[in-house]
Amino acid sequence: MSSSEDRFVVVSDVGLRDGIGVEIYRGNELIIELFRDDTERARTVTVFKESISLELMEESIDIFKKEIPWAFVD
Repeated sequence: MSSSEDRFVVVSDVGLRDGIGVEIYRGNELIIELFRDDTERARTVTVFKESISLELMEESIDIFKKEIPWAFVD
């Protein structure tokens, strides 16, 4: 990750939405979520910080593509 204090966690959600994603943390602060929603058949990015570097966003997308299966689950 871009900084030694950056880390990612693979997460799943079966509540209001149904899918799997990656959360990116800087220290203990959640800054980006990339999520594959199997109900909506959509992949989304949510940014929780006003400004992040392009490098961190690109790296986060690469992690998502590596860690999360691309195909939707029915």
